Amino acid sequence: MTGAALNRPAQVAAAVLAVALFASADGPKAANSAIVAESRPLESWKQRHEAFVQRSKAGNVDVLFAGDSLTERWESDGKAVWDGAFAKWKPANLGISGDRTQHLLWRITAGKELVGIDPKVIVLLIGTNNLANNSPVEIAAGVQAIVREFRKQKPEAQILLLGLFPRAGKPVPEGVKAAPAESLQPKVAAVNALLAEMEDDTSVTFLDLGDRFLDGGGNLPGDIMPDYLHLSADGYRVWAEAIAEPIGDLMNRKPSPRRRVKATWRRVDGLRGRLMMWMSDANR
Repeated sequence: MTGAALNRPAQVAAAVLAVALFASADGPKAANSAIVAESRPLESWKQRHEAFVQRSKAGNVDVLFAGDSLTERWESDGKAVWDGAFAKWKPANLGISGDRTQHLLWRITAGKELVGIDPKVIVLLIGTNNLANNSPVEIAAGVQAIVREFRKQKPEAQILLLGLFPRAGKPVPEGVKAAPAESLQPKVAAVNALLAEMEDDTSVTFLDLGDRFLDGGGNLPGDIMPDYLHLSADGYRVWAEAIAEPIGDLMNRKPSPRRRVKATWRRVDGLRGRLMMWMSDANR
């Protein structure tokens, strides 16, 4: 789905304003739970985590997906799409339902889920489960901590950082076939505005797929997200189609157009700086 592309400038402006409002809220500032690595006590969580550890020890992973239930459900609602779109790249799925940034951070640090693999591309989608408890600034900090850990442990990997997907911010009445644009969770846009700043010209590519899940009026259709949070099989097809080419490019070490522009401007800035130093020395 194409989405309301013409509203993008207004959406970005609203996101920036939301970031400022959330970040400047009054009251005492508690420690940011989103950046404190934490395991979970659920036995099912422990079992899945241990399965990931064993899977990584076996190696042979080129594309690694990491995240929460949206990533985990590639194994169920998205399985047919997964097999057709990604099998050629030797993929592995490190998604666990209910995980927040702090849980994924624990899994890749103390939990050692990355030991034994050297993925060429890491697809990261995490943070939607933090929305109820953390501000956009805190969530972005949690995601950034994970990105830094990936870069520390797997410096050769290219990271495809995905923006949070749209979701309902309030209950949708029964019988309604789409969550109205005005009912969507506003913190998603605020978080994504911050995540976009993490893209660099070396290893991190940011991709916001939000508009692809929306209709022409910016509403979230139930046939894409039946509960307005988790994807249907059609939703996973949209996701796969959106990232297949970027993953292929990153597998071939081909950066996105935005990253190429950033790299160019960095070189221009460097040349400008050296030229100014040369002129300063020449005038002495």
